[in-house]
Amino acid sequence: MKGILYGVGVGPGDPELMTLKAVRIIEENDVIAVPGKIPEETAAYKIASAVIPSLAEKKLLPMDMPMVKDREIIKSEHEKCAKIIEGFLGSGKNVVYITLGDPTIYSTFGYLQKIIAKDGFETEYISGIPSFCAAAAKLGQPLAEWNEPLHIIPAFHKNNNSIHSCDGNYILMKSGKDIKQLKETLKKERFSAWAVENCGMECQRIYRSIEEFPDNAGYFFLIMAKKS
Repeated sequence: MKGILYGVGVGPGDPELMTLKAVRIIEENDVIAVPGKIPEETAAYKIASAVIPSLAEKKLLPMDMPMVKDREIIKSEHEKCAKIIEGFLGSGKNVVYITLGDPTIYSTFGYLQKIIAKDGFETEYISGIPSFCAAAAKLGQPLAEWNEPLHIIPAFHKNNNSIHSCDGNYILMKSGKDIKQLKETLKKERFSAWAVENCGMECQRIYRSIEEFPDNAGYFFLIMAKKS
């Protein structure tokens, strides 16, 4: 009997934001895949282990998928990781792939899930709280009200350094190295904006205006913007 691959979202950073289902699925299974070269050093592992001490006793599979632009290299790494997981699934073991936030939103799990499902194995997504929902809560700001649309834009620097100003509110993710230029764009296009860096983690920082934004930021710098 083949095992099942679970993609489990552990939330944005605060261990208390893990869902009961996520905790149960991790506790019930012995093989845990973790995105990163050293599982114990990853954010996903640290979040989950704060709630599930027994995680340290489980079989940990490092899923090292380097962040590079070459699509062929990326595809090759995904296939290597998928084969490792399939080795356990084929022997009847379930595998739990833990990921930050929700596994359906900009998660490496999606790439592996497609390969593994195509190879005939059962897969399942377990939802987690997305980073932008947690960040909005930290800011005390609703993401959208009444009939406002919500736009989620990753990697601002790949979007011709412009925000296509449709009505509604914006979540800007994964633009850490280009924050300085993004600040100027937000001011020029008359946005009000707030940001949370490392939401829910010990090193969390909250910014209440564009003027407070640093010129350089890390990967987990998330901006919430509204037209002034």
